Amino acid sequence: MSTIVSPARNTEPETLADMLERLGNVPTSRIRFQPLPGTATEEDVLTIQANEDRIYELIDGILVEKAMGFAESLLAVYLARMLHGFVRSRKLGLVVGPDGMMKLSRGLVRIPDVSFVSWKDIPGGKVPKEPIPKLAPTLAVEVLSESNTPAEIKRKRRELFKAGTSLMLVIDPRERTAAVWTSVRKPVELTAADTLDGGDVLPGFKLALCDLFAELDEKAPG
Repeated sequence: MSTIVSPARNTEPETLADMLERLGNVPTSRIRFQPLPGTATEEDVLTIQANEDRIYELIDGILVEKAMGFAESLLAVYLARMLHGFVRSRKLGLVVGPDGMMKLSRGLVRIPDVSFVSWKDIPGGKVPKEPIPKLAPTLAVEVLSESNTPAEIKRKRRELFKAGTSLMLVIDPRERTAAVWTSVRKPVELTAADTLDGGDVLPGFKLALCDLFAELDEKAPG
């Protein structure tokens, strides 16, 4: 008796729509077509950053430009400064900004807007020498830009927690809210009237969100 064997299911996207859906429906303006999607490597990420000063994440062999506007950068710098002061004074680990690339797994390079990596999560307990070290942030911060999509952030959140992230903060500058994720499940939602804390990842760290979002209202003196 013969057995009919079904052909293996193709895991590669068959159409542009399939690719966009897999990436979280990011705008096509953020997807680089040279090198061709599906063929990009970590070396391409580094070459483009060095030659063009543009930052791309690597997802399924596809280069997706990191979304970051002026206001988002302003909040990311403020958060990084607050986290760095807390972490450095207690010798807890390292804090990097929106060009701190990390390889979560083979062929997957992610770049949170701000990352804290605990010494316990850093192999050898030393600053990595590689330009894209194999690390997962203990704490990842994403400051939403207008071109970020919910599906894009959902996929990124899933990948981060799978790689070992313990806490993820998603800051929305337009709504002036923050979502605190300790897993891929439902987050704690905060408003500008609330205080953000470091939970089990950074016990004792506190940040009044009204102070963070006040950065967006700064004006020249006089």
